[in-house]
Amino acid sequence: MPNIVVVGAGVSGLTSAYLLSKQKGNVITVVAKHMPGDYDIEYASPWAGANVLPMATEKNSSWERRTWPELKRLAIEVPEAGIHLQKSRVYRRQKDIEKLRKGGYSFDGLFEENPWYRSLFDDFRELSKDELPEGMASGCEFGSLCINVMLYTPWLVGQCMANGVVFRRGQLKHISQAAALSHASGKADVIINSTGLMASQLGGVMDQNVVPVRGQVVVVRNESPYMVTKSGTDDADDELCYIMTRAGGGGTVLGGTYQKGQWESQPDPNLAMRIMRRAVEMVPELADGKGVKGLDIIRHGVGLRPYRNGGVRIEKEKIDGTWVVHNYGHAGWGYQGSYGCAQDVVKLVDEALNRPKL
Repeated sequence: MPNIVVVGAGVSGLTSAYLLSKQKGNVITVVAKHMPGDYDIEYASPWAGANVLPMATEKNSSWERRTWPELKRLAIEVPEAGIHLQKSRVYRRQKDIEKLRKGGYSFDGLFEENPWYRSLFDDFRELSKDELPEGMASGCEFGSLCINVMLYTPWLVGQCMANGVVFRRGQLKHISQAAALSHASGKADVIINSTGLMASQLGGVMDQNVVPVRGQVVVVRNESPYMVTKSGTDDADDELCYIMTRAGGGGTVLGGTYQKGQWESQPDPNLAMRIMRRAVEMVPELADGKGVKGLDIIRHGVGLRPYRNGGVRIEKEKIDGTWVVHNYGHAGWGYQGSYGCAQDVVKLVDEALNRPKL
């Protein structure tokens, strides 16, 4: 019976453990410093929106393409997972259109004028000119979904535990230490490294391509009629405007920022004011036309996206005699690519264990 230790209990580690737990015979232990219910600047998953807004280029779209059907199924069939369907609007600003056409934009495929994901969503449509807010060159609408991460990550833990996965708290200085942390006797056959941002500091990995991308948000009780994002703001190149209402009373997340290389964990009050101003200008009905004063604030938050120069790392290597399968570096698309990435982890584990291909 293969002995597998998953390091990290963010959405990537949990989804990897969940899919591995569906294979008969796997003995799985999840070891993590942070678990669902914790809030810590090192732990990105609780701070995520989270929704589905395809960010990949078409070439790298496989993970998101494979994840969408499963998240959609959960939204429709498994309400306790904390996911609901919601319309999403993506606006391309007139000021950004030349930069978008030249490919000089951070979010790769999201704001393309003819995006690959038009085939992913069966109700995708381009917005007509009279549906566009002032200053927008074009935009599109499609049926997406929003995840209440405070419900969804504990749901994943529950699914794992129902399949026999054991969860343990632990801090590792070196990835090879995980080999001795299985709840079962004996050394682990395979280690899954889903340490996110901490892959930059973990012995045996020390990936200097992993850097934080700081995201600041305001969570409010007001509800938005649809999700919305636009291609830029007038305030700064690393500031964003997006709005999404979480399922199950999780509040509405107003964002945000995309500040590469910043570790600051405390919210900036001036930035928070700009985030709220941009949101109510974009969707006045969010605050019943009362502006920022009409927003009912639950909390301010800061999360660090685990960005990796060169893209996500999903591959296997032997470290100190034990196979390690890496699954980290997802930046801001960890949830919306989670099942596709975890499917690849399962394939790599099968290879490491010399299991026959199905």
